[in-house]
Amino acid sequence: MNQEVLNIHQELIDRCRTGDREAHYKLYSLYSKSMFNAANRIVGNEDDAEDVLQEAFISAFRNLDSYRGDATFGSWLKRIVVNKAINILKRKKMELMPEDEHFDVAAPDEEEVYMPNLTVDRVKKAIETLPDGYRSVLSLYLLEGYDHQEIAEIMGISESTSKSQLNRSKKKLKELLTQVV
Repeated sequence: MNQEVLNIHQELIDRCRTGDREAHYKLYSLYSKSMFNAANRIVGNEDDAEDVLQEAFISAFRNLDSYRGDATFGSWLKRIVVNKAINILKRKKMELMPEDEHFDVAAPDEEEVYMPNLTVDRVKKAIETLPDGYRSVLSLYLLEGYDHQEIAEIMGISESTSKSQLNRSKKKLKELLTQVV
């Protein structure tokens, strides 16, 4: 069951394939902010996110002929961004917690606590303070919408490691957010 993907920027992509620099700039302008945000959520550092963004666009433009159009250009580009972000983390020798096959990934039975001082900015800052492994799995799962199998493939870890990293990151995030400000 093949579904054809409607690509609203196909004309720009075709022009980029012919070397049209203006088309390259327009495509960059359309996608750079959202791709930067995706990269920043994973690497947790604006300088590294800028590097990811530049590497991803260079790679995308160099490999534009491999874009088949079976997904939107944005999702194809986002996959490149995610891979480049993971590579940056690996270059920084990201240390994941050891695999724990027996880690309980079920949510604890706790009462929810109302926190009136919880703001979007406070949550963002708390996410930024998470260790690289925690932050990247949390971002890929909750913010980018990848499942544990996809995260495992992207990061070169097992699905159980992805699940335990997510659980541990949520626990750590909760600890950070329940601390008195």
